[in-house]
Amino acid sequence: MRKPIIAITGSSGKTTTKEMIASILQTHWRTFKSIENGNDTWFTSQYKKQIKSFHKAVVLEYGMRKKGDIKRHCELIQPKIGVITNVGRAHIGHFQNGLVGIAAAKSELIAGMNSKGVLFLNKDDPHSKRLNLTPFQGKIKTVSIRNKADYRAQHIRYGSTGMTFNVRLDNKVHTFHIPCFGRCNVYNALFAIGVSHYLGCTVAEIRSGFRKMEKPYGRLTVTKNHCNMTVINDSFNTKPELDSALDVLNHVGLARGRKIAVLGDIQDLGKHAKTIHLAQGRKLGRKKLDLLYTYGYHSNYLGIGARQAGMSSYQVRHFTKIAELKRTLAKKRKTGDTFLLKGSTNGHPVKLMHLAEWLICCHRVSNRSQKKSDDR
Repeated sequence: MRKPIIAITGSSGKTTTKEMIASILQTHWRTFKSIENGNDTWFTSQYKKQIKSFHKAVVLEYGMRKKGDIKRHCELIQPKIGVITNVGRAHIGHFQNGLVGIAAAKSELIAGMNSKGVLFLNKDDPHSKRLNLTPFQGKIKTVSIRNKADYRAQHIRYGSTGMTFNVRLDNKVHTFHIPCFGRCNVYNALFAIGVSHYLGCTVAEIRSGFRKMEKPYGRLTVTKNHCNMTVINDSFNTKPELDSALDVLNHVGLARGRKIAVLGDIQDLGKHAKTIHLAQGRKLGRKKLDLLYTYGYHSNYLGIGARQAGMSSYQVRHFTKIAELKRTLAKKRKTGDTFLLKGSTNGHPVKLMHLAEWLICCHRVSNRSQKKSDDR
């Protein structure tokens, strides 16, 4: 068999899916993978020089901010296997015709990959129906949680270290565990199972790959600190859809503890910024959060939307200075709290990442030292 070249694109889940697939294939072949989230066309031009004959499989992440990006990726390195994780509203501000334009840009992978290769799609994603499959003559494989598909996860449950679920492969049900939280990561794992199963990996190799995978930083990373607080560090990115992070927040905290969301701006929304922030805010308001803190500019509309959906003014507060947000968290945090921190790569991610790390360290602050800090 010729060297399999796998390309992954989608509005979310690219990096985690790439890490999962590469980790599984590493148990079978020497595998080249794109570095961290290095997924723009410049990175792909460098990968083209770095892939050697001793690499028996290649797993790449094809990022996109505008029309033509994925086409260029495919011109540089044409994949035989394509994965489109989903079609969402990330970077919608760069497209005048919204989701139609985003789906067309994602469809560049379908047009640019080997036309007789294998394409993996998300059967549960409503916007993936907008993808243009016309030029594709190869096999289409699907993944799902809710619908019938080639690779379907069932009996999904949260555990202390990640997610466990069942998948039927070759007419036999197998149980898999991933060291990541959230149903979104179950979808990512289904793509990894589908690709690796298609390439001949065994169930044992798939399980081993999941155990050994490199977990991308700041993507729904759950840490319980010595103060008995839980920190969900999703500070690397904020996409227009918050459901996955809120699902994790709802499941991993202590039953009697408070649930606190700290959210930054959702970037690259253009003219849709206010509308999307308000809509996501109303969704937050229905999630029974105890406190909602927002940081940035447009994130203020998250709080407005949350109040429209029933949260009180006491529960919602907006910040424009990270120091003030940090002081408030130091005052308000309690044993048993669960914090969700979600940032954005184009906004102020480093500040929210540092804030997440600070919460994880759980520095105990006395009333006296806190008062001195507030007076500065």
